[in-house]
Amino acid sequence: MSLSSSLSLSLSLMASTKGTLLFAVLLIFLIVDLHAYTGGAGAPESINCGSACDYRCSKASRHKICIRACNTCCERCHCVPPGTSGNTDVCPCYAKMKTHGGRLKCP
Repeated sequence: MSLSSSLSLSLSLMASTKGTLLFAVLLIFLIVDLHAYTGGAGAPESINCGSACDYRCSKASRHKICIRACNTCCERCHCVPPGTSGNTDVCPCYAKMKTHGGRLKCP
């Protein structure tokens, strides 16, 4: 092998290594961003949406509407904040979900 072919092989290996490294770094950023967006939930935990939403909506004046919205949010986010209102910081996905009109969807 000549010096020039060895040098070009080295440069092509370095280029592919840089490309692989860049891809790995971008993938890590994507995973971290996804982890933050889902509220830290890697795999959805098993949650009983029915009982969680029954309690969440127990003091609502419009119980049926609250239950329907809560169940939809629970199925999508795999969590329901504790208590009958507030505490949405525990479940960011639940807190961020909006209706088509731009209002908060989840009770």
